[in-house]
Amino acid sequence: MNSPSNRDLQEAGTDPHWDAALSAQLYGINSWGAGYFGISAAGEVQVNIDVEGKPVAVSLMEIVQGMHDRGLHMPAVLRIRNVLDHRIEVLNKSFAKAIADGGYRSYYRGVYPIKVNQQCHVVEEIADYGRQHNHGFEAGSKAELIIAMAQLKDSDGFIICNGYKDAEFVELGLYARQMGIPCFFVIETLSELPIIVERSRALGIEPLIGVRIKTTVAVDGYWSQDSGDRSIFGLSTSALMRLVDGLREAGMLHCLRLLHCHLGSQIPNIRNVRSGVLEACRFYAGLVQEGAPMGYIDLGGGLAVDYEGACTNSTHSMNYRLDEYCANIVESICETLNPLEIEHPIIISESGRATVAYSSMLLFNILNVSTSTPAGRPEQLPDDCVETLKNLQDIQTRLSAQNFQECYNDVLFYRDELRELFHHGQATLRERALAENIFLEVVHRIAAMLPGLQRVPPELQDLQEQLSDIYYGNFSLFQSLPDIWAIDQLFPIMPIHRLSERPTRSAILADLTCDCDGKIDRFSMPDGEHKVLPVHEFFPGQEYYLGVFLVGAYQETLGDLHNLFGDTNVVNVAINADGSFEFAREFHGDSIADVLSYVEYEPKQLQENFRLVAEKAVRDGKISVAQRSQIVQAFKASLHGYTYFENH
Repeated sequence: MNSPSNRDLQEAGTDPHWDAALSAQLYGINSWGAGYFGISAAGEVQVNIDVEGKPVAVSLMEIVQGMHDRGLHMPAVLRIRNVLDHRIEVLNKSFAKAIADGGYRSYYRGVYPIKVNQQCHVVEEIADYGRQHNHGFEAGSKAELIIAMAQLKDSDGFIICNGYKDAEFVELGLYARQMGIPCFFVIETLSELPIIVERSRALGIEPLIGVRIKTTVAVDGYWSQDSGDRSIFGLSTSALMRLVDGLREAGMLHCLRLLHCHLGSQIPNIRNVRSGVLEACRFYAGLVQEGAPMGYIDLGGGLAVDYEGACTNSTHSMNYRLDEYCANIVESICETLNPLEIEHPIIISESGRATVAYSSMLLFNILNVSTSTPAGRPEQLPDDCVETLKNLQDIQTRLSAQNFQECYNDVLFYRDELRELFHHGQATLRERALAENIFLEVVHRIAAMLPGLQRVPPELQDLQEQLSDIYYGNFSLFQSLPDIWAIDQLFPIMPIHRLSERPTRSAILADLTCDCDGKIDRFSMPDGEHKVLPVHEFFPGQEYYLGVFLVGAYQETLGDLHNLFGDTNVVNVAINADGSFEFAREFHGDSIADVLSYVEYEPKQLQENFRLVAEKAVRDGKISVAQRSQIVQAFKASLHGYTYFENH
């Protein structure tokens, strides 16, 4: 689909019929927002949440103002505690309903995979709110296990230990078991079994053992490599049998209680979920028949987030609802185990993305804009200008809807011809500037004609994108949105205010890094993926804010220090039943001194080194003592300043 040209948008901006509802339709917020986000009549994005049984809406611009009042400037990660709590609530209630409706004779326990977002205040909130649902944690490393053991507020909540485990890892888990915490060791490789056996015997603590299997079901989506025969995780069928025999020989087969099956992350197709569960249940039944007591089935992660709001089985979407996901799991287990008269196991899932994604967003302001809008030029060309300039002006005069293709071909030819003349010193710098300006005037007029055509010539299909603006945002793609760069992830992006007026520009977004990859030029819109984002005209001196939504999963802990841009400011907001809100937690982003220390610089030593440089400048007579003091103080202040752009 053709995107609107800047001229079209400019003219449409005066449309008095544009309102917030049309902006909601344009950006698809009512689809991907899952009810958590909407647009107020005043044209501001708002958070919608039930608090104490009452629907409450809070404007993001009010929260932004609260940030500024507290000295927390853009960019910033905003977390809404209520949304995180609701995700835990709805996950547990959906499984409870599916279990009740399906006549399931056991129950559900959720565990949160700490790797998805390890930030302390996220994990603490999950532990606090999840306590009422016995919500536990999944740990894939010793560090994550330490977090789980320290943060778990409920001894009935599970800890699932995945990943490779050394003796120290196993000892920690056994101590958790000794304290009454159901801590499962999920065996990923046969080499882990001797360590578990030896440490459990040495400490006299009986382990809870699980096993991760490879399934043959290959799922759709970006992470399909996590599934199937070539998955790097889990045991093959033959290896599983060796594990069973090894446990039996060690007299520990009774410790094998859990089957783990992870189909993949962000599974868009519900058929893959159902097929994977059916296959996992066959393995579960086989282990029961081998004499293992079992009792738990862990179906891993994979519950998707609809980043597009399209409700399809595309990579960034999902073709099912949460209640459908839960019902399919329950039905599949019953379908397999009921004929075999095997007791229903406790269902465990490791939903991380679906738990935390909605609760966080990245907010940033626009610093500057680069446009392709033609600049003013004289009505008459100089008499002594090169002939090519006159040819370009002639094209501008004769351009029409009937000859736009011919004119496009000609304007390209003469633009390039004048550039060659300039390269050989046969055209002046001013003549080149005039040529570039006439060229832009012509192609902008041609772009304005394209939406009315039944068929756009192939060479002109990208013209509107080529003429789009570049909006420079106060953020680092690599630090805060690494999945956009690394795996072409799409996140919903839109302005958070001025939504009662029609956006009159189309743009790509560039970050602060000195890197050609530091840009966003793929946007999810209701009618599909676009190369530009509709935005409002930027006015210097007036703040313009954009939000990137659903970024709570993976983005923070995967970020890197490109150009030494550090962590952003972080605000954790709790919304009250009366519509007010409070800053429950706030964290100032990294200073320059912080990020320098991450790359092994000692800030105090840098300061001393610079002092010596300044002192030498005094000795050499380049600056005065008073100037030295001023310069050294500025250096020191910068060391402790924000790594991002600051307005003073």
